Amino acid sequence: MQPGDAILLALGGVGAGLTGSMAGLASLASYPALLAVGLPPIAANVTNTVALLSNTVGTAVGARQELRGHRRRLVRLSAVAAVGGLAGAVLLLATPSEAFERIVPVLIALGAALLLLRDPLRRWAGHRSMSPPLLGAAVFLIGVYGGYFGAAAGVLMLAVLSVAATEPLPVTNAVKSIALGASNLAAAVIYALVAPVDWPAAAFLGVGCLLGSWLGPALVRRTPERPLRAAIALAALGLAGYLWWRAGD
Repeated sequence: MQPGDAILLALGGVGAGLTGSMAGLASLASYPALLAVGLPPIAANVTNTVALLSNTVGTAVGARQELRGHRRRLVRLSAVAAVGGLAGAVLLLATPSEAFERIVPVLIALGAALLLLRDPLRRWAGHRSMSPPLLGAAVFLIGVYGGYFGAAAGVLMLAVLSVAATEPLPVTNAVKSIALGASNLAAAVIYALVAPVDWPAAAFLGVGCLLGSWLGPALVRRTPERPLRAAIALAALGLAGYLWWRAGD
């Protein structure tokens, strides 16, 4: 691997850690970085899933204050999300690569749209409650999506958890990150055994993710999110358009 590629991946990892913990869209920073250094879409996706495990570690360390007292809830949500992540990994490996290249731009565009609509989603969530079975089903489906690709999985999980519980945003954000980490871990085990993971790329990206996700919880307590979310959404829409054009070329 060239030094420039390693630096790009590390910086992409920092961006992924920050956007993952602040906006729920880590893959919108990490996945393009892997494509930029030459990985094909499937290899980039499975490598991304492995690298993002460090996001969970960084968030767990950086958000200890928010996670305190939520152990039982985290275990329950993480178990359901992990089963979903396994299903998502199997789905990805059973899907033709051409189909994956077609669906990724749609998923990225969905992530951008959901990011822009997050405030209306929160306002909607503030007036409704969710039953435990419905919450479990939603977390499972988001886990499937997270194991398959994951862009916007954080936004989806944040919206669902906001419906299920009334609590400060930093708490919901931290719980979301741990639950999605369980989905990533389950999928990563499968990918490590049978998928084309680029381990050097995963290592450089993971180091950056660890740093970014450690800083993210502290920043989310203090930093206005709207300009960051708008910038990420616009970049994501541009990336979705480019990938859609490339897939059809």
